[in-house]
Amino acid sequence: MKLMRVGEPGKEKPALLDNDGKIRDLSAHVADIGGEAIGPVGLARIAGLDPKSLPELTGGRIGACVAGTGKFICIGLNFSDHAAETGATVPPEPIIFMKASSAIVGPNDTVRIPRGSEKTDWEVELGVVIGKTAKYVSEANALDYVAGYCVSHDVSERAFQTERSGQWTKGKSCDTFGPIGPWLVTTDEVADPQNLGMWLKVNGKTMQNGSTKTMVYGVAYLVSYLSQFMSLHPGDVISTGTPPGVGMGMKPPQYLRAGDIVELGIEGLGDQKQTFAADL
Repeated sequence: MKLMRVGEPGKEKPALLDNDGKIRDLSAHVADIGGEAIGPVGLARIAGLDPKSLPELTGGRIGACVAGTGKFICIGLNFSDHAAETGATVPPEPIIFMKASSAIVGPNDTVRIPRGSEKTDWEVELGVVIGKTAKYVSEANALDYVAGYCVSHDVSERAFQTERSGQWTKGKSCDTFGPIGPWLVTTDEVADPQNLGMWLKVNGKTMQNGSTKTMVYGVAYLVSYLSQFMSLHPGDVISTGTPPGVGMGMKPPQYLRAGDIVELGIEGLGDQKQTFAADL
């Protein structure tokens, strides 16, 4: 299934995209796309509905594909070819950092370049949405705890991230720096999360063209690994790293300015389109 949320911020309705590309309203059946609704029982209940019996929603903003995200966990330098372009070595264990959940926005919302920004950058990433509480899970069983996958844009301010001391979080957590969606695609529709093409364009020019094949640490390993340190809860999102082609890796580096348009997508998971603007 392709689950989504449609409406203005704070007023999104839960919905699904049917096989004809029509958006169907789920609000009579679930409160939102999150919590129990994306657990095994909740997803089975939604799957049992006849999409044609649900009201059609036309037009309107597409919101973030999951509600109630408590943790937005990111993995750094998780693509061998991206690590090479930045001059970094592949880490012996996953690099974990947090992106504030307040950064989350819809897939086509305006992204605001923060005040004082010099180096706002792009990163297309595979997002993993947790469907049931995971604690000390094995790698063999880890995918049982995943509700589905989404496109995640890990927008980054590199000067904040690497030049202003401390940890990466402040360069990753600016308001609007976490577009996710358009859909939460359930695991039954993703045959292999380690074999998905991914791409990103800036002003129509392809900058990133990679695949989840080159991830150093795969989805199952990451879910298991993270669960050794913290419980993962329904609605938590893991953003799993980016392929090469980011602005900081170019010679000379290239960064985003107000008016730039970024488009990105992942095979089978949909695409996003954002206009970048100066923060108010």
